[in-house]
Amino acid sequence: MFIKYNKYKNAVCLHKNKEENMNEDNADNIESVNFIQKIINEDLKNGTYGKRVHTRFPPEPNGYLHIGHAKSICLNYGLAKKYNGIFNLRFDDTNPTKEDDSYVESIIKDVKWLCPGWKERIFYASDYFEQMYGYAIELIKKGLAYVDDLSADEIRDYRGTLTEPGKESPFRNRTVEENLELFAKMRNGEYANGEKVLRTKIDMASPNINMRDPVIYRILHEAHHNTGDKWCIYPMYDYAHPIEDAIEGITHSLCTLEFEDHRPFYDWVLRNLNDFEAAPTKQIEFAKLFLSKTMMGKRYLKKMVEEGYVDGWDDPRMPTIAALRRRGYTSEAINNFCEEIGVSKAQSVVDIAMLEHAVRDDLSLKAPRTMAVLEPIKLVITNYPEDKVEYVEAENNPDNPDMGSRMIPFCRELYIERKDFMESPPKKYYRLFPGNEVRLRNAYFVKCEDFVKDEKGNVVEVRCTYDPETKSGSGFTGRKVKGTIHWVSARHCMNAKVNLYDYMMEDEDYDKTNFLEKLNSNSKMVLNGCKVESTMKDCKIGDRFQFLRHGYFIIDQDTTKGNLLFNRIVQLKSSYK
Repeated sequence: MFIKYNKYKNAVCLHKNKEENMNEDNADNIESVNFIQKIINEDLKNGTYGKRVHTRFPPEPNGYLHIGHAKSICLNYGLAKKYNGIFNLRFDDTNPTKEDDSYVESIIKDVKWLCPGWKERIFYASDYFEQMYGYAIELIKKGLAYVDDLSADEIRDYRGTLTEPGKESPFRNRTVEENLELFAKMRNGEYANGEKVLRTKIDMASPNINMRDPVIYRILHEAHHNTGDKWCIYPMYDYAHPIEDAIEGITHSLCTLEFEDHRPFYDWVLRNLNDFEAAPTKQIEFAKLFLSKTMMGKRYLKKMVEEGYVDGWDDPRMPTIAALRRRGYTSEAINNFCEEIGVSKAQSVVDIAMLEHAVRDDLSLKAPRTMAVLEPIKLVITNYPEDKVEYVEAENNPDNPDMGSRMIPFCRELYIERKDFMESPPKKYYRLFPGNEVRLRNAYFVKCEDFVKDEKGNVVEVRCTYDPETKSGSGFTGRKVKGTIHWVSARHCMNAKVNLYDYMMEDEDYDKTNFLEKLNSNSKMVLNGCKVESTMKDCKIGDRFQFLRHGYFIIDQDTTKGNLLFNRIVQLKSSYK
């Protein structure tokens, strides 16, 4: 059953098991301890692994990582850091048909970004192929593995169902000598793909279908990104995974819940190999991250990329770590988000608003404020001298005074947001309309006296007068206005292009079969001809800002000299009214 998380910090679960999931209170030292930490604490107390904590993140390099993987990365690295342990990045590259060096490079970049201070311990399952082959021979010699001639479909038919036991393969009782000979021929490339497999001999009547003689080696005449053409047989993940963990000395192998039913086989492999009988690695499962209004799963994201629904793996609408980084999310925000949602055994859907809150919370003290007009309309101050330019002072970040202030040019002609003027406004509209007075942020009061329309009836210019006594910081108290709007100098501003990104999915009523039909057609809006402060001229790719009244933005990697391009990171907590 899925549990829906509420927005922001009140991520309340309806029926979580405290023993598994929630915090425990210690009368002497109150500390949040999740169920994984309880297990680690007990192992440390008992000296199970010699007072060691060694974790790993084991992705298959068959696509880009997404926010769900970020949870696993932050969890594994965070635990290693907390217990002064070791954290490995290990590529489970056991399937050469889907893997690529480009994915390896992207994953390394993602992990380095999310794990500051990581010592870059990088390993590959393929580095252990020779050892895995030797362990397979050990299982054969112990009568615990056999070469099977059944096809994949036949193996599936023989396996049985959740309610019916499986049937033994007619090749199950081959002699040890025959199995050793056939397995050697498999390695030597004497058989075609699918002609033979190596299976463990466990129990075809096991109530756990994963224990019904699972396949541990298959034939694949495919070049491998790391080993080239050295191998034509490749280990299955369920066999390779426990061996990799054991070879590297992993103490706590953290997996998502779908591997819970695979744990008996994980333990069986280590228990039946002489090298790993003592204190075998402990597999622990936790719930995946599911995010509202977001499709996750590499195969589905890959489909979106390959069929052109998005502009690549790092399209800022995507939930990949590369995309979130390009969109402007910070590693600190993602780490804080993962810490906030915690770990549990209960599947849950986290409201994406919680992730957005983490981003705002992190950027509020880091991002300088600036004024940007996204849909500009000219404002002319008719009683301001034509040639005069003055500079007004503006705080760079009112939440962080240490960031200082900047001087902004002010003159007769400005740009304001089109939505900040209405010819016939509704009630409680406090911005510009004929006869109304507002404050120009950091500058003066201006009063709308007139406006100009083009031949199509669109307002193209608002004409105002200003009161020189009302300058910000002057101490003027003669009268008050209800509205404050932002602006940029028409003479000094810079042109910019802005990408406004929204949620990937239009709603939450979708599944893996129809998700393409539910993609949000308004997930990207491109605004040309935007105007930003002249203070932006020295900014560089990757710089982040809060556009007042609009949200947080980042300068995109496709920015070129004279062609500023911004991506909206996240909107403000609430839209301006």
